[in-house]
Amino acid sequence: MDTILKTCLYDRHVLLNAKMEPFAGYWMPISYTGIIEEHQAVRNHSGMFDVSHMGEIRVTGKDAIPFIEYVTTNEIQSKPFGKVIYGLILYDNGTCVDDLLVYKVADDELFLCVNASNVAKDYTWIVEHTEGFDVLVKNESDKWSEIAVQGPETEKIVMELMHLDLTDLTFYTFKYVVWDGHLLLISRTGYTGEDGFEIYGDCVAIPLIWDLFQLSGKVLPCGLGCRDTLRFEASLPLYGHEISDQILPIEAGLGSFVKFEKRDFIGKNALLMQKAAGLVHKLIGIELTERAIPRQGYEVFSGDLMIGHITTGYLSISTDKCIANALIDTKYAVLGEPIFVQIRKKMVPGIIRNRQYYKKNYKQ
Repeated sequence: MDTILKTCLYDRHVLLNAKMEPFAGYWMPISYTGIIEEHQAVRNHSGMFDVSHMGEIRVTGKDAIPFIEYVTTNEIQSKPFGKVIYGLILYDNGTCVDDLLVYKVADDELFLCVNASNVAKDYTWIVEHTEGFDVLVKNESDKWSEIAVQGPETEKIVMELMHLDLTDLTFYTFKYVVWDGHLLLISRTGYTGEDGFEIYGDCVAIPLIWDLFQLSGKVLPCGLGCRDTLRFEASLPLYGHEISDQILPIEAGLGSFVKFEKRDFIGKNALLMQKAAGLVHKLIGIELTERAIPRQGYEVFSGDLMIGHITTGYLSISTDKCIANALIDTKYAVLGEPIFVQIRKKMVPGIIRNRQYYKKNYKQ
C-alpha cells in the first residue's frame, strides 16, 4: 500500500480532533465540529480550509502563453497580468483530463493550480505536449502549501489579522505579497460561492497563518465535507462528478470556458464535431418532491426508462431542499419535466430544474 502523505497542517487537524480520511493521497480533515456548523460558518461568517493537497505547476519560457492556450480551453493572451483564468485540459476526444486555474504572472510565466487527485497525470500530460514550444514545465506542488479562507466576513478579518491591504484584489485576480518575511501568493476565486482568499505559501508560513486565524476565534476550521456541500450549492463543478474523462465540458455546461475562436487547442476538433452532431448528454438540476438524498451514481428515470445518473446530490444545508446535479440524455432535459431517482429500492419523484441552487456572493 502506498504511504499516505500529510500536509504541513496535519498535526493541527489532529489537535482539533478533526475527522481524518485519506483523500487524493493525503490525510485530510473531513470535518471538525460537524459539516452543518462548518457550512453555515462559511455562508454567514468565515471559515478556512487546508487545501495544501492541491497541485501547483509553473510554466515559463517565451512560448508559455501560446503553449498553455494550446493545452487548455480558455483564452489567456488578452487577459491582464494578475488575472486568474478558469479552464480545462482536454484529451483528444474532448473529454476532461482536469479543470484548472491559470494565474497570469507575466508574458513568459504562468502558475497553474490543478486538482489534487490529478497532479501527476496533469503534469505528465502537459510535459508530453511541449514539443515545438520553448517552455519549461516544473511541478512545484511540494514547494507550496495553501489555505482557503471563505465567507462574507473574510476580507475584514484577513486584512485585520495579517495587516495586509487586499481591497485591490477583485474576483479572479491575484498578487504576490511578503508577509513576516515569507513570499505569499494570494488570490480571490472562491470555490464555495462566497467571497474569500486563497493563500499560497511555504510550509513555515502556512501553519503560522492557520494559527493566527484559528486562535483569533474569528475563523472556523472547516473540512472537505462542507467544501463539497458549499461548492455544489454554488453550482461549481468537481472533477470525478460533473466533469471527468467520460464527460465533455460542453455537456457539463462549461461551454463559456471553451474558446472555439482560438486557432487550436487539444480536443477542439472533437468538440466541434460533437457540437455539430448534437450533444448526447446534458448536465441538469433536479429537485426531489419527497424527502430523500440523491447520491452520486443513482439512476434517473423518465417513466420506466433510465435516462442518466446523479453526479452530485445532497439535502442542501442552505435551502433545506433535496437537490442534485444529473447527467441525462439531452432530449429529456426539459425544465419542469417530472423524473424519478432510484434510491435503494424506491423510485423517488422530482422535477428537472436549473442548477442555480444558491446565489453566489463574490466581490466583483
